[in-house]
Amino acid sequence: MPQRLLLSFLPRALLALWVSISCAILGTMLSVPAAAQTPQQPEKRIALVVGNGNYAKEPLATAPNDAGLIAQTLQAAGFDVIGARDLDGDTLRRSFRDFIQKAEASPSDTVAMVYFAGYGIQLAGENYFIPVDSTINRETDIPIEGMRISDYTRQLASLPLKASIIVLDAARQQPFIQGGDPIAGGLALVEPGPNMLIAFNAAPGTVAPGEPGPYGIYAQSLAEMIRTGGLSLPDVFDRVRLRVSETSKGAQVPWDEQKIQSQFAFFDRAPDAPPAQGAPDQVAAFRDRPIGDLGAQDAFNAALERDTVQGYEDFLAAYPGDPLAKRVRAILAARREAITWRRTYLADTPDAYWSYLRRYQRGPHAPDCRRRLAILTAPLEPPPSFAMLDYDVPPPPPDEFVYIDRPVLAFGDPDFGFVPPPPPPVYFLPPPPPDFVVLPPPIVGVGLFVLPRPLFVPIPAYVRSPVYVAPPPNNIVFNNIHNTTVINTVINQPAAAAGSPTAAAAARLGAPGPALPPAVAQRASLIQQGKAPLPPSAAINPVARTGALGATPANVAPNALPQGHGLPQGGPQGAPQGALQALPQGSPQGSPQGSPQGSPQGSPQALPRANALPIPGAKGAPPAPPGGPRGRPAANLNATSNPNARVTPPATTPASPNMENRAKQEPGSPRPPVAAVSPTAPGLRERPAAPATAAPPAARPQIRQERTALPPPHVAAPPPHAAAPPPRAAAPPPRMPPQTAAAPAVRPAAPPPPAMARPAAPPPMARAAPPPMARPAAPPHPVAPAAKKCPPNVPRC
Repeated sequence: MPQRLLLSFLPRALLALWVSISCAILGTMLSVPAAAQTPQQPEKRIALVVGNGNYAKEPLATAPNDAGLIAQTLQAAGFDVIGARDLDGDTLRRSFRDFIQKAEASPSDTVAMVYFAGYGIQLAGENYFIPVDSTINRETDIPIEGMRISDYTRQLASLPLKASIIVLDAARQQPFIQGGDPIAGGLALVEPGPNMLIAFNAAPGTVAPGEPGPYGIYAQSLAEMIRTGGLSLPDVFDRVRLRVSETSKGAQVPWDEQKIQSQFAFFDRAPDAPPAQGAPDQVAAFRDRPIGDLGAQDAFNAALERDTVQGYEDFLAAYPGDPLAKRVRAILAARREAITWRRTYLADTPDAYWSYLRRYQRGPHAPDCRRRLAILTAPLEPPPSFAMLDYDVPPPPPDEFVYIDRPVLAFGDPDFGFVPPPPPPVYFLPPPPPDFVVLPPPIVGVGLFVLPRPLFVPIPAYVRSPVYVAPPPNNIVFNNIHNTTVINTVINQPAAAAGSPTAAAAARLGAPGPALPPAVAQRASLIQQGKAPLPPSAAINPVARTGALGATPANVAPNALPQGHGLPQGGPQGAPQGALQALPQGSPQGSPQGSPQGSPQGSPQALPRANALPIPGAKGAPPAPPGGPRGRPAANLNATSNPNARVTPPATTPASPNMENRAKQEPGSPRPPVAAVSPTAPGLRERPAAPATAAPPAARPQIRQERTALPPPHVAAPPPHAAAPPPRAAAPPPRMPPQTAAAPAVRPAAPPPPAMARPAAPPPMARAAPPPMARPAAPPHPVAPAAKKCPPNVPRC
């Protein structure tokens, strides 16, 4: 009986087991295609871009343009970009906090990028981005006036984002602190947080050279590599380092460090696209082979691409006598010192600072060590015995101190005598596209805080945005990266007048430029309503030298011009001559600057004057900054030649109409309108002979007093003409008695005998006129017109 029950139970159990296994297999077969067909989670991309250039002490002409170029490139890559220029400290901090809150409210598959262009300063191991309204005169002002970057990068690193990218295009020679103990130049070496990449335009402890514009080398190289497509994030910045070193002839070597685990690419490349690199075996050999197995030039570029202490030491071990060894030794010296200082600062003990001073007695951070020792109430000099800090790098050899014993290290310093670096191999880094070698200047924004808008170069057809990128709202650039018609007729056009076809198309397709951050938009609205004052930085407005072209890579012909894609190269549609200029504060609304109110109807309309950016030299704005060409300060041009020299800041002179006129009447500059020449006397016309007479400056106030005392405006015109006809001199005697009584001091200056002879000479006037007409010739009243034959600025004829 039990056997019968067992036999009857087995078929049922086997059947149930077979059914369960079949269901599991069928479910697996159905679930695998479903998972394979499930699209990737949409990737949201957000960016904050700031370009500060209107600094009072030394403006930066390229920083706002660089920010505009990066903002436009990120727009094309699918980023929801907010950007602004020339932000003060409060608005800058609020904008960064708002951006972090925006990233916090975004999903986990979000990529956040921050790009800052301007001045950056390191102090005590921290990096500070300097707002335009900062008043920094000593090192203690830096933490108060500057924005500490680590306060915000730590918040971004704590968010569950896919990736965070922080780019600081701010390693420049600072012009703020000129006396006392020097501070270290450039930016301090930092360590990125989880899923974060941090990049500098120059290696830690070094500064980038001054640039004429219209764009900086680093920003243009970064935009080029983003547009290449198919490159991972580390590859983008490795190529940027090679391109910047090549273009700057070794004067600038960027740096980056990253801890991003997920895959990320700004653009993808189509399957039929030409390869972005050479053969895979060549690229692998360039990346992975020992540096000693490569030639000297390839070994230098391989060490620069890897950018590690070990790579530079391998080059020096393989090629100690090569001409490139001096350059590699300087790069290694800067990196070794930066690592030593970071280890010292993190320890923050007297033994750590004494250890640094034992290695670098006159190093760039020696003043920082002494300041910290004073705070820790420890002796400034190292004692005979103490616990030496164990550093990650060996001590510097003697031949490195020549590069380190200085507060500012610039690889372009002519005292070093470096040979130019060789160009990277073409199979690893091809030349830049022909239409991205020499970029035209951007379209100047008409609104306060608005970034300049570069002329967009179409993306190649085989480069496209990844399909998983969530399209940003109202992004005309992202939706038309290949559409040359929209690019030429809408994106690359200045702000059009309301009601025009261009304005209608822009309103339908979206704004071509990035939106202002909420805090910046609120500040601009308050200024426009008159509830907040206009910032002083709005009157600086540095201008890049548009005629001077940037450096050209060694593997590109120097005379290469932009071409292809049908991009307009000049004329009113794409050239900067057609760009709108902002109205000065005193200009009438609705008319372009410097033009009368009755301008043609086809001229673009500007924004209201309260939200406009005054142009130097215009009415209501200070004169253009003296010094270099096109208003660029001359001190900045010599920053590369001698970065460690103490540059005396130019004396600031009060703005005056006379200085304003001289700045406007330079050769080659257009003559300003009359209304902008004499703002103190709007009712008087310009005297034609005034610019030609070399009168002393002290006599000009007397001229204005004399002209304002005369009731009719046409009486002030005859004095400059010494050879006036006699009938004109005798015509206005009835109007002259008030002036003769008020000008007794003018009579002794002019000899009366020749003056009396001319009015009494014509007898026809006495014959034809009645006797009362001859009466004015007898008394001395007609002497006044004769005395005015001499110019007022000359005491004697």
